[in-house]
This record gives sequence, C-alpha cells and structure tokens, in this order.
Amino acid sequence: MKRAVTDDDLCSDGWFSRGRLSVIALLVATVISIYLCYLLTIPFLPSLAWALALAVIALPAHRWIEAHIKRPSVAAGLSVMLAALLIVVPALLIGVKLTQEATTGIESIQQRTEDGRWRKVLEQNPRIAQAVTWIEERTNIEEEAGKAVSSIFSGAGAILQGSLWIGMQLLITLFVLYFLLRDRREALRSLRELLPLSDRESDAMLRRISDTIRATVFGTVVVAIAQGALGGLMFWLLGLPGALLWGVVMAILALVPVLGAFVVWVPAALFLAIEGSWGKALLLTGWGTIVVGLIDNLLYPILVGNKLRMHTAAVFFAIVGGLAVFGAAGVILGPVILAVTLGLVDVWKSRTRAGHVAEEAVANA
Repeated sequence: MKRAVTDDDLCSDGWFSRGRLSVIALLVATVISIYLCYLLTIPFLPSLAWALALAVIALPAHRWIEAHIKRPSVAAGLSVMLAALLIVVPALLIGVKLTQEATTGIESIQQRTEDGRWRKVLEQNPRIAQAVTWIEERTNIEEEAGKAVSSIFSGAGAILQGSLWIGMQLLITLFVLYFLLRDRREALRSLRELLPLSDRESDAMLRRISDTIRATVFGTVVVAIAQGALGGLMFWLLGLPGALLWGVVMAILALVPVLGAFVVWVPAALFLAIEGSWGKALLLTGWGTIVVGLIDNLLYPILVGNKLRMHTAAVFFAIVGGLAVFGAAGVILGPVILAVTLGLVDVWKSRTRAGHVAEEAVANA
C-alpha cells in the first residue's frame, strides 16, 4: 500500500524544498541586480562603448609603452594622455570652428531670405522659378524659412547643454579607458570565468569582438571621416560657405550604410548649377562620385585587411538599429552585438556538427 504524500515530503524533496527555493531566490536577486546595474549604465553607454573601442585600437601602442615603462599605472596614464591629445584637442578646435560656421550660415540664410537675393537667382532659371512659384501658391516660403531660423536660434540653449553633456561623456570615456588599459588582464580573466564557453570558444569569441570593433572603427568611422574631409575640402576650394560644417555632416551621413556624403554634395552641385556655375557643379559632381564615393573601396582593404567584413545589409541594420536603441553608442554596440550573435551561432554549429551533442563538444574542446 502506497504511503500518502505529506507536507514534509514536499518541503524536503519536492518543488518547495529549501535548496530549490534558495536557488530560485538567488537567481531572481541576480537578475534584478543585473537589471538595476543596466539602468545605472544606460546614461554612460556611449562613453563605455567608445572607451572599449579606443582600448582595442590603442592596445598595440599601449603595449609598446608598457614595454618601456614597467609601471602599469604610469603606462596607462601616458596612453590616455596620447589618446586625449589625438582626440580631444582636434575635437575642441573643430567644435569651436563649427559653432562659428553654423552661426555665420544661419545669418547668411536669414539675410538671403530677407533681401530676396534668392529670387534674383531664380529669375535666371525660369523652369526652376515655375516650380518655386507652384510651391509658393501652397505655402509661404519666406515665412517658413524665418520660422526655421528662429527655431534654430531658440534651440541654442539646448545645443549648449548638449555640448556640455558631450564634454562630460568624453571625460568619462578617457576615465574608463585608463582602467581598461591598466586592468585589462584581470578583466579578461574575470570575463573568461563568467562566459559559459570553453577556452577555445572564449578565445574565438573575444577575437571576433576585437576584429569587429577594429573593422567598425577603421572600416566605417575612419572611412566616413575621410569622406567628410574630402567633401569639405572641395566645398572650401569651390568657395562654398560652411565647408567644415558640411564636411562634418557628410562624415556623419557616411556612417550609415545606404546613405552617404552624396546627400550633401548632390544638392550643393544643383545649387551651383542653378546659380550658373556649371564648371563648379561638374567639378563637385565628379569629385563626389569618383573620389568621395569610391574612397571606401580603396581605404577599407588598407585599414582593415582580412579582418571581419559583414554583409552590407547586416551592417545597415546593426548600425541603424544600434543608433535607434543605444544612441551614439550604437555605432559600436550594434556591430558588436551582431558579431556576438553570429559567434554564438557558430558555437552551436560547432558543438552539434556531425550529430554530436553539445555536451560532448564542450568536453572535447
């Protein structure tokens, strides 16, 4: 005759045993703690992402400094100072110049709108004038332009506040970079202990992340900066206003696949053609199409070499999705998340290849 199950049996061996409840409570507490840490980290994700990227890029130079200076703290401090000189100083100079050009550009637009100078240009191009007349019948161009300029001026305070926040993020980036360089060995050892992967799989995953960061920085960011610089240079040579400002805009647009610097230089070429400067328009079109547009194919193999290069569609969703979810940090985090995902898929494929179960593959790894 079977014995009836009592409350003591459930508490000792069933789902409500002390050991099982303890594990569940620990798991819940761990998940909550990780989530709270994530909430604390969200405001600083751009700083953390770019600090990680800088650490990967600066590591060869830092190793050279470490070989000559045996004190890790001093070596890390010198590496951070070098990064600051190469990044912060040019960023400050460009920021000041951008502010000046933006102010001058806004005043120029306002003046052209008020004195009707743009109408004189349209009178020389009857077909375009007809299109503008059709638009004017449905909206007040001068009024809308005035509103746009007023909105830009009214947002100056927000722009200043945003600049201060960017400066703070930059300081945090350098702060985190110092510890990533100084304590990288301990951090990697701790990370390996936490990863549910074998040593070989952990090495492959970390190598994939490092290659992705290098490919993103050199193959995307540096190439975008080169395209913006070349576009801005031609704007300056042609005497177009706001050459530095538009160069920065072209560099930002070049970060996003499918978009690019052409979003800026094509309208500029059309503007030159409307003004009657056909030679400048053709020169800008040729420069933008051949030099700016094809510099990616020349620089990428030189800067990245045989490093990871993802499909254009995958990079598009990784970067654009990363920007939408993480903001500025998405330029780095988007491709890294995609690389980690693909790396985990490769781990599963490797473990289950030829019909082997995952546990056997781990034991043999």
